[in-house]
Amino acid sequence: MGTWQTFDTAEDRAAILDEVLAVGLNLFDSSPMYGRAEATLARALRGRRDQAIIATKIWTSSEAEGREQAAHALRLFERVEVYQVHNLVNWPAQLRLLERLKGEGKVDAVGATHYDPSAFDDLCDVMTTGQLDMIQVPYNPRLRDAEQRVLPLAAELGLGVLIHSPLRFGVLDRPLDKRVLAELRVKTAAQAVLKWIASDPRVSCVLTATKRPGRPTENAQAGDPPWFDPDQRERLARQLR
Repeated sequence: MGTWQTFDTAEDRAAILDEVLAVGLNLFDSSPMYGRAEATLARALRGRRDQAIIATKIWTSSEAEGREQAAHALRLFERVEVYQVHNLVNWPAQLRLLERLKGEGKVDAVGATHYDPSAFDDLCDVMTTGQLDMIQVPYNPRLRDAEQRVLPLAAELGLGVLIHSPLRFGVLDRPLDKRVLAELRVKTAAQAVLKWIASDPRVSCVLTATKRPGRPTENAQAGDPPWFDPDQRERLARQLR
């Protein structure tokens, strides 16, 4: 579950977390870039932090501010399972910080993200340094740039891959026939897209975001096998173009 926009609030999000955890979703992605999201997530997880995998980010060009962001996140969550450099901002310095925190046992995995396919070559360069355990990029049937270099390289290097923005970039603009949904064994077009992404063996986790009750349950069903085979994925991608 992502927290961009949906958790940038002073409102209590404990109720949506109840549903999220009940249906088996347990990885939560955040960032200082998302305003109040980290603090709102921490409040919603109070008393059940051990049920969650926290993935958050350092987002600043300043080394000092990076240390402050990390200290803030560790106060909120006690530890961070997946700590990422957001959009490669001053990645050499921030990766040094995250590697130190990993060495101290406060972080389990270190990664880097980027939202813009034009920066994927830079991301690939960082991936080859050997400093990363995972990456995070956008990817869906209407935005397939990650297939060119990023996903093959991640597979070659054994890196985990988180996918953000799965339902953006107009991927739901074209309705799917009910017959197609039935053949794919899903109920909604959103589930079809989420399963399309999750069926790529190079993908570790698909991040969705919502504050609407019922939506986490619907989204979670896309994570149930059977997965789409390559022919099903290609046919669905053609229909959503």
